[in-house]
Amino acid sequence: MPVVVVTDTSSRVPAELRDKWAIREVPLHILLDSADLRDGVDDVPEDIHKRHATTAAATPAELCAAYQQALTDSDGDGVVAVHISSGLSGTCRAAELTAANLGPAVRVIDSKSTAMGTGFMALAAARAAAAGQDLDAVARAATSGIDRTHAYMVVHRLDNLRRSGRIGGAKAWLGTALALKPLLHIDDGKLVLAQRIRTAKGAVTAMVDQVCEIVGEHPAELAVHHVANPDGAQDVAAALADRLPACEPAIVTPLGPVLALHVGDGALAVCLQLAD
Repeated sequence: MPVVVVTDTSSRVPAELRDKWAIREVPLHILLDSADLRDGVDDVPEDIHKRHATTAAATPAELCAAYQQALTDSDGDGVVAVHISSGLSGTCRAAELTAANLGPAVRVIDSKSTAMGTGFMALAAARAAAAGQDLDAVARAATSGIDRTHAYMVVHRLDNLRRSGRIGGAKAWLGTALALKPLLHIDDGKLVLAQRIRTAKGAVTAMVDQVCEIVGEHPAELAVHHVANPDGAQDVAAALADRLPACEPAIVTPLGPVLALHVGDGALAVCLQLAD
């Protein structure tokens, strides 16, 4: 069997693409009251982003079980595991420690991104695996996308950001301007402030402009994510389709409960990977 690709549920790869390219997932966790809910496995309240819940990384036991099964199913050809940035979650560090105990046939890739920023790398690795490439080549297919991947996000509420602790340098600006709509981006694996904008409409426009500037006339893979804001996501996807004719239509998916807890209601995000 070809090399097997594993990711985690933060990657937001749509189920039909996971099935098509045989990508496996390890769940991240949501801790709500006394319950430990596994993203993608257990029923998570749709309004989880409005509740006082916390998140947790995939456990070493879950990672080990997933890698061991994948290694067995690959008939020893190997496993490439592409995970959420180590700057955003403890999952990647746990994965590295787990892989070290399983040997060199398990390769862990720190995507330095999240959502479909991670997902695009997992898809690239899975396509390489399906083409019969060896472990080194499949790992390279993932890592080659790190520098070509960009992610931006508009956050409509600051409450979740204050609680999350995932935003670099947040104390310097989170308390300013009640109407502040931050445009965030992922820089070297960390979520940081890109711009401070007064209106949500202006922030979304700035995000679309930034994405279009990066892509230019070149082909790129695009994804638009949202937290309880499907109409906003469709508007962003339509704007990108109009301005980036060289690109395929964007994948549009919810951001998922784990990431939603950190960014809050109404958030919109765009992830892109420039063509190699």
